[in-house]
Amino acid sequence: MKRKPLVIGDLKAELPLIQGGMGVGISLSGLAGAVAAEGGIGMISTAQIGFREPEFDAAPIETNLKCIGKELARAREIAPGGVIGCNIMVATRRYEDYVRAAAKAGADLIVSGAGLPAKLPELVRGFKTKIGPIVSSLKSAAVICKLWDRHYQTAPDLVIIEGPKAGGHLGFKEEELADMEALDYDSEVRRIADHVRQYGEKYGKKIPVIMAGGIYDRRDVAHYLDELGLDGVQAATRFVTTEECDAPDAFKQAYLDVKKEDIVITKSPVGMPGRAILNKFLREVRKRPRPVRRCHQCLEKCSPRELPYCITDALLAAARGDVREALLFCGTNAYRAERIETVHEVVADLMG
Repeated sequence: MKRKPLVIGDLKAELPLIQGGMGVGISLSGLAGAVAAEGGIGMISTAQIGFREPEFDAAPIETNLKCIGKELARAREIAPGGVIGCNIMVATRRYEDYVRAAAKAGADLIVSGAGLPAKLPELVRGFKTKIGPIVSSLKSAAVICKLWDRHYQTAPDLVIIEGPKAGGHLGFKEEELADMEALDYDSEVRRIADHVRQYGEKYGKKIPVIMAGGIYDRRDVAHYLDELGLDGVQAATRFVTTEECDAPDAFKQAYLDVKKEDIVITKSPVGMPGRAILNKFLREVRKRPRPVRRCHQCLEKCSPRELPYCITDALLAAARGDVREALLFCGTNAYRAERIETVHEVVADLMG
């Protein structure tokens, strides 16, 4: 089936496909630009985006803010005219500065999860940047829509529903993730979509609803677009094992080597459950904590002395290829990767 374009206000992507943001350093300009060049929407993760810069250790936030513009510019060189955005976690320290930096640098789209982006409309005022929350429940979608309606007289430009099969931090309780079938999540997806459409009607605009989490092949795409009637999908894990992905080769090889039983739910230092590959690092930190030696100014609510390990250090190890000593986030379907593909091949397979 020929897929309809994804239209977000005056933004138009040829394909109803968003590449999910993956940090630290996994989805930067290389991957985002390649996806945008294929007609999808490429997303740059701003999480510790400046980690390669020499001044990062001394001034992490200021370095990150400068690198947002650099990465967006590089992605634009790869995909002139493509749709490119930023994924910015609400839990990020000085979140407001990150959002303003992305909007000022010309990000077409900003999506935010890991918290409720209550002030996001105010932060992009005066810019053309489109905005959307990442939600996992009807409750969180309802809260955001109500807040934006009441305080800013607006509604989201799009809404991304991140389901229980996603990688990284998850908006679910551990017991829910232990029995995903019992969640009946398709019913929750329908409820969220119906609620969002009510706000679209109120503001006289179409609010695309996008499904994320577990999107790996065209059957997944068909389920959410054709059967559930959503407007698009977001895929992340599938893009890791591509030539263009910004991850190091060792990180990609970890996906190629992992077995289904080695993909586990782990409790992140930030207090949220997350999905990752069970490796030497995870086995060891389960037994004994690793003292945090330096604060990288990553998260707003963080008490280094109380953490079992530093999540930035663990993710930086992944971004630098030290996969035995790293936190390797992944989605449920990472074990299905069999070879390194190109972004063109992945997009063609997903979109048919």
